[in-house]
Amino acid sequence: MAKGAGYTLAFAVAAMIGGLVLGFPAAILRLAPWAPLRWPAALYVSVFRGTPLLVQLFVIYYGLPGIGIEFTPVTAGILALSLNAGAYLSESLRGAILGIGKGQWNAGFSLGLTYPQTLGLVILPQALRTAVPAMSNTLISLIKDTALVSVITVTELMLVTKELISVTFRPLPLYVAAAVVYWLLSLFFEAVQRRAERHFNRAHK
Repeated sequence: MAKGAGYTLAFAVAAMIGGLVLGFPAAILRLAPWAPLRWPAALYVSVFRGTPLLVQLFVIYYGLPGIGIEFTPVTAGILALSLNAGAYLSESLRGAILGIGKGQWNAGFSLGLTYPQTLGLVILPQALRTAVPAMSNTLISLIKDTALVSVITVTELMLVTKELISVTFRPLPLYVAAAVVYWLLSLFFEAVQRRAERHFNRAHK
């Protein structure tokens, strides 16, 4: 189970990074003043927030090979988790940006800054502070969502637990042990979240 927990942690971290890489540009594009940039990002967010993660896993791993696109179980799992997390992260960040007053935008423009400069230098630093809790909750939920990749034969904590049960025939203690491991991993990332919140709030005390 320790080995399975290690795989779960690796999956979660990889999906967190992938979700952030996808979520940030999606949020920025959804706020772009040009509609052709907003539409693809809005479609991406709508699709991946509006369909179950399990279905997304099946489409990527079992469906795409039908059109010649194949992934290993590990790659398919990380890709599905990243795409799903990115959609939720983008909404958290977009909401935080929209929460910044228009006066901040006007201040940036009055200084001669362009739209990208105002966004990057004035708005995003403030938005990140308020977005940390919501974004962290999404990332922490990835710890639990990794259990779904066991359905595509990826070795992680839940699959290892099922294999142990098939040998020992002791489902209750093993499932409880798995739940405790997921909880401990979540507590670790909650501690990271609190540290990030303190870091971003230092200038506002």
